[in-house]
Amino acid sequence: MKFYKMHGIGNDYIYFDCMKDRLENVSELAIRLSDRHFSIGGDGIILLCPSKTADVKMRMFNADGSEGKMCGNGIRCIGKLAHDLGYVKGEECTVETLSGIKKLRLHIGSDGKVNAARVDMGAAILNGEKIPSTFKGEKIVSQPLEVDKKIYPVTLVSMGNPHCVVFCDDTDNLEIEKIGAKFENHPAFPERINTEFIRVIGKNHIKMRVWERGSGETLACGTGACASAVAAVLNGVCERNEDITVSLLGGDLTVRWTEETVLMYGAATLAFVGEIEL
Repeated sequence: MKFYKMHGIGNDYIYFDCMKDRLENVSELAIRLSDRHFSIGGDGIILLCPSKTADVKMRMFNADGSEGKMCGNGIRCIGKLAHDLGYVKGEECTVETLSGIKKLRLHIGSDGKVNAARVDMGAAILNGEKIPSTFKGEKIVSQPLEVDKKIYPVTLVSMGNPHCVVFCDDTDNLEIEKIGAKFENHPAFPERINTEFIRVIGKNHIKMRVWERGSGETLACGTGACASAVAAVLNGVCERNEDITVSLLGGDLTVRWTEETVLMYGAATLAFVGEIEL
C-alpha cells in the first residue's frame, strides 16, 4: 500500500489514503511502522478517511498504538494531503476528528500544492475536571503538583486532548526523558497527559519542549503549542488576541488566542512517498 511520509515542523507521521481503501489492525500497524530502526519510522500513523459531516476525516494513532483525539501538526498535513490528492478544492477545508470538526485555511504555493495551513482549533478547555484531571475549578493556573518528589507549578489546558504546561528557566538542559513519563502517567491525570516545558523568550515569544503521551518527546506538537500559548496568556507572560510565536525543536508555530477560539498557523511538508507490504 502507498504511504505518504509527512511532517509539521518535524512532528512526523505515516499517512495513508483511506478514502477508498480500508486499513485494518491500525493500532498494531502504528506500533510496527513507527519503529525508526526496523520500519518506516514516525511519531505514529494518520489516516485520511471519508466523512459524512466534513470534507474528510482524520484518524491518528500514536507510536504505542493508542488512538489520539486530535493532532495539530497532523491536521495541517491532512489538509495538504486532501487538497494535493484532489479530494478538496480551493483554500477551505473541514476535517472531522474525535475532538469535533476543525476548519482549515490552506496556503497554496506557486506549484499548486499546499505548503502551510491555518487551523481553527476551537475553544480552549480550562475546567480542571474536563481536562480531565483530579484538579477542581474553572481554571487551573500555576497550581502545585508533586512529581517525582518535586513540586511543579502547572497550568492545565485541553485542546481536544489534555495538556499540562510547566514554566521553567532552562528547557535546553531539561532531562525530559526522565521526567516526561512521570508527568504522563501521574495519577492526577486519568487519561494520561501531554506535558509542555516552557521558557519565556520575549514579548509574545516562548520556547517549548514537549513530551507526548504515547510517543515520548517529539520535535513538535500543534495542540501543545496552542495549550502553551493559552497558558502563557493565563500566566500573564503573553497577550491575548495577539500572535504568539512558539519555538519548538522542529521549528516555529504561530498561535493566537481570541475571545472565541485558538488559531494556529504552520507548515505542512511532504517528505517522501513510498510503498509498504502490509
